[in-house]
Amino acid sequence: MSTSFERFQKRKLISSYFSVVLSIGLVLFLLGILGLLVLNTKKLADHFKEQITISVFLKDNAKEVEVDQLQKSLAMAEYTKNATYVSKEEAAEQHSEEIGENFLDFLGYNPLKNSIDIQLKADYVSPEKITEIAEEIATKDYIEEVSYDKPLITLLNDNVKKLSFWILVASGIFTFIAVLLINSSIRLSIYSKRFIIKTMQMVGATKAFIRRPFIYTNIKLGILGSILALIALGAVLYYVNNNFPELNLFQDPTVLIVLFAGVFILGVLISLISTFFATQRFLNLRTDDLYY
Repeated sequence: MSTSFERFQKRKLISSYFSVVLSIGLVLFLLGILGLLVLNTKKLADHFKEQITISVFLKDNAKEVEVDQLQKSLAMAEYTKNATYVSKEEAAEQHSEEIGENFLDFLGYNPLKNSIDIQLKADYVSPEKITEIAEEIATKDYIEEVSYDKPLITLLNDNVKKLSFWILVASGIFTFIAVLLINSSIRLSIYSKRFIIKTMQMVGATKAFIRRPFIYTNIKLGILGSILALIALGAVLYYVNNNFPELNLFQDPTVLIVLFAGVFILGVLISLISTFFATQRFLNLRTDDLYY
């Protein structure tokens, strides 16, 4: 009978520990995903900004030497990520593919211009800087027009600012919720041992002596939960990087190391602090209060 009861108690204890580890792991995993999003917000925003193109249309009488010099100077400019020359013939082919028919057959001539398409570095994609760059390029007399999508650039910058702000707000809220959830799981596991705590206290054990095994146990559970979260986070990173290689998630390993270390340390710290205050609460309760 006693052996059966011991097995029941052991299963109950393992179940309690498993639920704590699982809850810590899930919360830290979600927190890690949010941290990954926060750390890569700028990278993601920069990726979209660098898709913006400035088209420099050239006059038909522009000399080949002038065009070559312009392309080289634009390619070497501090604001340029990439500068590509597009002939009017290439532009016509691209346009025909987009509309699904050859418009030259209807017009009888090619109205398009030779151009140089410039993709800017993300730091220079703002309405003010692009206007300044466009005005500087347009001063050359063999340039017909400098064209770019002003409303799109303004919209993109506004949305990036809003997105960054709300991600930071969400990070703060989710961090607070994560602490509460882990704290609640640990408090529930200690609540089931409140009578043991009070019994040890009644036979003369000091508060530090009573707290010590609970703190050690829950730190171990916090470590297990953190490892579980890191494994899941690593799997997600691997999947996203394989399917969206343009994000270059593994380009800066230092950021990932900081993120993983932060998740691990946070799991251990929350477990330590929550266990300390949970045991302290039951240590300070009167015996009659343990039943409520």
